[in-house]
Amino acid sequence: KAQQDSLLGAVEKGVITLIGATTENPSFEVISALLSRSQVYILESLSKDDLQELLERALNHDEVLRKLKITLKETESLIQISGGDARKLLNILELVVSSIDKKEIVITNDLVVETAQQNIVRYDKNGEQHYDIISAFIKSIRGSDPNGAVYWLARMIEGGEDVKFIARRLLILASEDIGNANPTALIIANNCFQAVNVIGYPESRITLSQTVIYLACSSKSNSSYLAINQAQEEVRNSGNLSVPLHLRDSPTKLMKELGYGKDYLYSHNKPTDNQEFLPEEISGKSFYKPSNNSKENGFREGLKNLWEGKYNY
Repeated sequence: KAQQDSLLGAVEKGVITLIGATTENPSFEVISALLSRSQVYILESLSKDDLQELLERALNHDEVLRKLKITLKETESLIQISGGDARKLLNILELVVSSIDKKEIVITNDLVVETAQQNIVRYDKNGEQHYDIISAFIKSIRGSDPNGAVYWLARMIEGGEDVKFIARRLLILASEDIGNANPTALIIANNCFQAVNVIGYPESRITLSQTVIYLACSSKSNSSYLAINQAQEEVRNSGNLSVPLHLRDSPTKLMKELGYGKDYLYSHNKPTDNQEFLPEEISGKSFYKPSNNSKENGFREGLKNLWEGKYNY
């Protein structure tokens, strides 16, 4: 990126016209100053029809291929392995054709897979694909679709993603998207994280699958996530409000004389005494709003009885 800085002045003055191409997301690979002065065009992967047409053109017009008797009996594997990349498609076709020493060549899915050895999964752990797939993975679990979640899990595993990274993401999700709708989810996710660290790959894929399915099928709630967000926003807006005297610690005689801890009511003795636990300036402000699920509906009823309308439960 240091080299990109050196181009900035010339591009800005119009001394040079910069034209570049990359297989990576420019947002990650091009400095923002240069990107803001550029027009970005996105070249999407070719469709199946486009790739099929490209195969036909190659067989009919390529100087070498058109002289051979080649029959495209099946093309699914060729198209799948290409990943929408025309250059890769033609390279695989050439590889398959050159591997057969016969006058008549019949291309089948089995032949393509055998020649290519394996379908190399497109997954760049440091690029856009990494973020897109982990995003799809998290959203599938959040959306309660175990099938989508396991599929994207498999994509990451086959692409060589660090299983510890996946397990860490599940820990975060267990609190952010499930929370108190099913508190056991966090325990399951933490056990998964520990197991993954102990047993490693490939066995950990089974533990990850089990955990992913459990989390996807669990009730969902983001109320804990929203509560801490709103509480932090309040702190930023209202500043360091004083701790009410009755809630302050009073380890010394002087502090007790100043009223620290005075009138504090021990909650185990008087749990429904409607004692104030917030600074006076924000008394009655509610941060936690239970989601609509069986567990938190129980919380709501308990809080409603305890606080008698103070927090509008």
